Amino acid sequence: MAHRIAVIGGDGIGPEVTTEALKVVRAAGVEIETTDFDLGGARYLRDGEILSDAVLDQLRGFDCILLGAVGTPEVPPGVIERGLLLKMRFELDLYINQRPFIGTAPGGTVAHDFVVIRENTEGPYVGEGGVLRKGTVHEVATQGSVNTWMGAERACRYAFELAAGRRRHVTLVHKTNVLTFAGDLWQRAFNSVAADFPDVATAYNHVDAACIYFVQDPQRYDVIVTDNLFGDILTDLGGAVSGGIGLASSANLNPARTGPSMFEPVHGSAPDIVGTGTANPTAAILSAALMLDFLGEGAAADRIRAACTHPVTGSTTDIGSEIAARVAG
Repeated sequence: MAHRIAVIGGDGIGPEVTTEALKVVRAAGVEIETTDFDLGGARYLRDGEILSDAVLDQLRGFDCILLGAVGTPEVPPGVIERGLLLKMRFELDLYINQRPFIGTAPGGTVAHDFVVIRENTEGPYVGEGGVLRKGTVHEVATQGSVNTWMGAERACRYAFELAAGRRRHVTLVHKTNVLTFAGDLWQRAFNSVAADFPDVATAYNHVDAACIYFVQDPQRYDVIVTDNLFGDILTDLGGAVSGGIGLASSANLNPARTGPSMFEPVHGSAPDIVGTGTANPTAAILSAALMLDFLGEGAAADRIRAACTHPVTGSTTDIGSEIAARVAG
């Protein structure tokens, strides 16, 4: 039975890279039925639509969502991100953001291989806070970080379950010495889950130390679990030390499967190169491989990842076609 995929190409190079990702998925022999949704900055500028409840209800009926990129320079920052991306994360309970990072050494050997598990629905992103006396010299702005035991515990549990099938090591990253309330909750949730996984080793890093280790010693990591804000920052750094943010893939997961999970490359919409054929679709292709993992098509996902191991040069379609040929091979 074909997997039903909602495709949000979005803005800029988004439609270009998702087209290549779907080409590779089909080359891997996976049966999919796709439905395109016109959402993003361009749609918002045209008629004000970001993500209506009616469209959200339609998305609930799909097995997964594949997203290219959203955002245009004409739309103020935060409008599309909060109205589309964050709305999907909150409403579809996409509480795990999973981003794998593999770095290669000269000669093609693996230098590091780690995964960041970012809690995806809490922290500062829930919008708790406010402004008083805006525009005056006495302006006060507050921005709270909302953390729940359930949110931290289920993120930690997912990380431990993932590590149990990898190298059996989980590192909690936070700032417990300063964020004493949220940090304490996260540390206790982490310790509680760790007790259920006696064969998995643990460690703790302050987030500033983790930034140093990402650059100087990334091979120390297997699975990292952290909160929403720290995860957002660390995963961009992870991309930078693993071939560039343009190659970074991500999964926004609802592990309980009460709704569809969403998969997207980390790079932006890159409006400056749209239509030039110079966008690299590899991150979108690797995001599609994460989608196949979640759909139970692990063998096809592994073939796609193997096909992406050696870089391909050429236009956007050339790269997609070469990787598709390797997969079909």
